[in-house]
Amino acid sequence: MTKTATVPDRDALKRVGTTVRKRLQADPKAYKVPTDDAEIYAIGGFLTAPECTRLVTMIDIVAKPSELYDQDYATGFRTSFSGNLDPHDPFIAGISRRIDDFLGINAECGEAIQGQRYLPGQQFKAHNDWFYTDQDYWKMERKNGGQRSWTAMIYLNAVTKGGATRFTDLGMNIPPQPGVLLTWNNADHDGIPNPKTIHAGTPVEEGTKYIITKWYRTRKWG
Repeated sequence: MTKTATVPDRDALKRVGTTVRKRLQADPKAYKVPTDDAEIYAIGGFLTAPECTRLVTMIDIVAKPSELYDQDYATGFRTSFSGNLDPHDPFIAGISRRIDDFLGINAECGEAIQGQRYLPGQQFKAHNDWFYTDQDYWKMERKNGGQRSWTAMIYLNAVTKGGATRFTDLGMNIPPQPGVLLTWNNADHDGIPNPKTIHAGTPVEEGTKYIITKWYRTRKWG
């Protein structure tokens, strides 16, 4: 992306970023992670313990080896198990709506909530959530809602050892804490995908890690 003027969805990314930024800055429950290189916020107690437990059970039902566009499961790049949770289930729909309302993003721009499970030794190596628009898959994703704007991730359980979310370029580790929602802007203030948001799910050493993730697009998803 050498010419910022030609960055796909730049104006939309900038607009959504401004909207969510103002909303989170005005929310006393939203904690801004101290860094000038990315916009990362956290809120504690977003989900209750019973809600987390119920989601863990639902993830176990749908979990299968995680997929990526250009990496086979056997490569070891992403070794978790994952699956989309039924958006028509009233319980899931309610949680999805709470995330939408917290960020102030139109519900139709949100992807289905995905559940992920990491067993000992499993990980997701350093990656970004935004799409590379020079890759073949962008032709499909451009029609499928466009670039990803914000990511919202919720930890569902405590992990005995390991399993932190590491923002590699920021040198920042965030350990799993049940019920905590972590969210970040995948673009910078100018609407350009931010390479500083590269992150990894570090290997679980003891225990099991469960999370749910919801990604938002610049336009109607799907």
